[in-house]
Parts: sequence; C-alpha cells; structure tokens
Amino acid sequence: MNRLSALSQIRHSSGSIGAWMAMALLVFPQLGSSQQADKNVFDRHREAVEHSVNSALEYLATSQNSDGTYDDAYGRSTGIVSLVGMAFLSAGHTPGYGLYAENLDRCMSYVLESQHYNGLLDKGDSGHGLMYAHNIATLFLSECSGMVDAETQEKLDRVLSKSTKLILSAQAVPKNESHQGGWRYKPDSRDSDLSCSGWALMALRSAKLNGAPVPDDAIKSAVDYVLRNHDKAEGRFGYTDPWGHSETLTGCGLLCLELTGFHGTDSTYRAGDYILKNRERIINNAHEAYANYYNAQAMFQLGGRWWAEYADWMYEHYLVRQSDNGSWSEGRNGGTYGTAMMVLSFTVPYRQLPIYQRDETVDEDL
Repeated sequence: MNRLSALSQIRHSSGSIGAWMAMALLVFPQLGSSQQADKNVFDRHREAVEHSVNSALEYLATSQNSDGTYDDAYGRSTGIVSLVGMAFLSAGHTPGYGLYAENLDRCMSYVLESQHYNGLLDKGDSGHGLMYAHNIATLFLSECSGMVDAETQEKLDRVLSKSTKLILSAQAVPKNESHQGGWRYKPDSRDSDLSCSGWALMALRSAKLNGAPVPDDAIKSAVDYVLRNHDKAEGRFGYTDPWGHSETLTGCGLLCLELTGFHGTDSTYRAGDYILKNRERIINNAHEAYANYYNAQAMFQLGGRWWAEYADWMYEHYLVRQSDNGSWSEGRNGGTYGTAMMVLSFTVPYRQLPIYQRDETVDEDL
C-alpha cells in the first residue's frame, strides 16, 4: 500500500484526533527545525482544521452530481470539477480506494471524457477562460497519474499527452516581447496574464515530473514571463505587469518561483514579506479564495516564519467563516469553488499533492 492509501485508511478507520496524529507520524518523519516549526503550527490548529476539512469534503461529496459536476456557478467546467478532485487528493484520498473514491472517480472520468480533437479539456461552462480550465484540468489528471489501475493509466497517458501538447503550443503562439512565455484565455491568445500562466506552469511542471517530454526551454520561458511581472523592489507580482492586482497575485508569482528553483532568493523572501504585509487586503476581494490558495501554497514552500505567520492568520480567519453545511461561498463563483479552494489551502501541510512537495533538504529557520 502506498503512502497515500495508508493515510486514507488511517483517516477513515480511526477517530478524529487519532487519525490526525497517525497522519503526522507519516507526514513529519525525523523532523528538522523547519519541519518542526510546521508541526508546531499544526499542533495549534489540528483538531479544528481536521474537523473543518472533513466537513468540507462531505459537502463536496454530497452536492456532487452523478457525472461529477455541480449545480452552482461554473459547476460543469472541467476546471471546477478538477479543483474538487484535487481537494479530495490533497486530504489523502485516492481514486478507487476509500470513502471518497467514487467522488474522485467521477471527477476524473468527467475530465478524461471532455477532451476535444485538439487536446482541449472542456465541456462548456468555462466562461471566457478555456485555457484556465484546461490548465487546471491537466494539472489534476497529472496529479492522479500513478494512483490508478493500468487501464485507467493508459487513458490518462493518452489524454495528458494531448493536453500537455496544447499547453505547449499555446505558449508558442507568436506574442510581443512582454507576453512571450505566458498564456491567456484561449489556445490562440496572443497575450498573457500571470493568473492563467501560473496554472499552466504548474501543469507543465507536474507533467515533467511524471516523465512527459516537456522541454526545459518551455519552463524557462514561462519563468521569464513570471519575472517580467515582478516588482523586485517591493516583492510583489502583478496581473499583466509588476503592479496590477498584486494583493491577489503575489502568491501565484512566488509559488512559480519556489517550484522552479528560486527558493531562498531575495525575490522570494521579499514576496513573502509583501504577502504578510498585505494579507488583510485579500479579505472580501472578488478573488479572495484564489489569493489565499496561492498564498498558502507559496508560503508553505518558503517555510520558516513566513509559513508560520501566514498559517496562523489563515486558520484563525477562515475557520470561523465556514458555513454549517461545510462550505465556503465565493460570491459569484459559488460554494463548490470556494470550498475546494479552501480545502486546498488548509491541507497544504498534508503534502499529498506531488506537485507541491517541498525540498526538505532545505531546513531554513529564519
């Protein structure tokens, strides 16, 4: 049994606190000082977070349609269905096994069956963000790779090959210098933005980790685009320049750097400081769930005092905002999106999604 399956079994065969502590033994073996700091944050919030995550997953499971879709905003989008699937994965659940296996399988089947002849993963309801949904869906399927039976793996490989090629071809569409290396809403877009590009870069990195033929130059070009949207002096990142919507996008830029070899640089430390200084600005923002998700992922990668301070703030602020039915509403985007994003944020320390594994050879204690 792999570690993911072991964690899933522990969480569903034991009591709440016992399951958490058993999980901690697997997640935090032989702790160094930075890892110990992570556990200390967990210890302050563990019971409340575990209860919150379990309630949220129950909400996502019971409100899911038989085909894997949802009835609220964008609920048939491959992007939303994929975020839900990743939420289940992030809490240690796997396809084909355990309490939420059927829900995960529905998500995966829906996305696998959505592919167009050109590789696009779409079944409608994605608004103007075709590549947005496609990038998230590709990331989800890539994260499922290696967790499924042989027949499903063959289908995953076929679908991922085409979906990854589409991301690469969309990046290669001729663009002016300021937009080169990035992505936007359509496969043939000639401009770019950091939000769409962040998901694309994560999808490519995940695919590359799974052995897909993703050229190093594609990753480098994407990182170059991210850096063109970076204000080094202030530490912030912007939407199509270094300044716009920085309160919601600096986490995205920081995570892109952290996962592509820029850990422990002046740029990443300043970005972490910017997030801590401006965290209150995301509250009631139209993109609050998105901003918190990227902030949480990025600050966990950065580690040390950045993660400890942000995690305390995040858990204290968002635990009390969860509805009685287990959901978080994200305004026009609906409860499914808001809840999936909050689960992905809360479960960062579970370390269940391969794309977000942290290099524990770096034991910063800053």
